[in-house]
Amino acid sequence: MPALLTSRLGSLRSFATTTRRQLRNQVPEHQKIFQADDGLPVHLKRGVVDTWLYRFTMTTTAFATCYSVFSLIKAAFPQKKK
Repeated sequence: MPALLTSRLGSLRSFATTTRRQLRNQVPEHQKIFQADDGLPVHLKRGVVDTWLYRFTMTTTAFATCYSVFSLIKAAFPQKKK
């Protein structure tokens, strides 16, 4: 029985210590990036990936808006049967 308790405590201790990883504080680095006065909006400050995501989002939004207007017009004016 004592061996069982010892092994159980040992396994709990190993799990408890492995989940606590020391992470480097990146907040000061991100503050420097986002507070830099370079004329860019906040959502584009981190480079090419942010620019690509912004353009993809705007293109998708424009397409969805046009398709919604097209669908509404098509539903409002149904085609006449011949």
